[in-house]
Amino acid sequence: MTGQQTLTRADLCEAVHEEVGLSRQECSGLVERTLELVVESLERGETVKLSGFGVFQVREKRARMGRNPKTGEPAAINPRRVISFRASQIMKSRVHDAVVED
Repeated sequence: MTGQQTLTRADLCEAVHEEVGLSRQECSGLVERTLELVVESLERGETVKLSGFGVFQVREKRARMGRNPKTGEPAAINPRRVISFRASQIMKSRVHDAVVED
C-alpha cells in the first residue's frame, strides 16, 4: 500500500492473495464474504467483536429535537440506528506508536 491514503477492498484482496497464495478470485470472494457476514450481523443488531481489532455495535438513537444550522429553526430528528466502532487497546496502542513516513 505504498503511496496511497486509503485502503480499498482491492488492496485487501491483493494482500490476502500475497499472504495466503490463493487465486485473486478466491481472495476476492473471501474478503467480500467476510465483509458481508459483518454487515448481516449488524443488520440483525448483533455486536461484531474482532479480537485485537475492535467492536462494531448497533446503537438505537431516540427521536429528538435539533436545529437547522442555516435557519436556526427547530427540526425533529427521527429515531434511527447507527453503527459505532470501538477500537481495541491493541489497535489503539499500535496506531499510537506507529511512525508515519512521508
